[in-house]
Amino acid sequence: MRAFFAVFILCAASILSHASARAEDPIETTRTMIEEQIKAFLKDDAETAYSFAAPGIKAMYPDKNVFFAMVKKSYEPVYHPGNYAFGRSRSIDNGALIYHEVLISGRDGKDWTAIYQITRQPDGSYRINGVQIMPNTDSKGI
Repeated sequence: MRAFFAVFILCAASILSHASARAEDPIETTRTMIEEQIKAFLKDDAETAYSFAAPGIKAMYPDKNVFFAMVKKSYEPVYHPGNYAFGRSRSIDNGALIYHEVLISGRDGKDWTAIYQITRQPDGSYRINGVQIMPNTDSKGI
């Protein structure tokens, strides 16, 4: 019985260790963050969407409602995408800076490419530092 519990504990520790390592992968972590922000936009949840913004963005848009209005006006495909898929990603300086390419089909049928720049904060968390959006482009990589 002791052997069974020892094997069980070792297997559980291995699974948790693998899940923890995967959860700390900056590419996966930041990809999930982008998805959560897009979901917040789709729900018109300004507070949650704003929570993913980096301090520099929050300095330019110190109010969540002003930020949300800017996104609605200037980033419609990101604000309410028809469909989206992740393209290429790039991690720089051991995850200090992450770029994600997001391919978006707008609700109007037009295709867009959004390049997200995400920065690691001093506390180790990640925040979206900017998004560049380009219409009707093919993926050229980042």
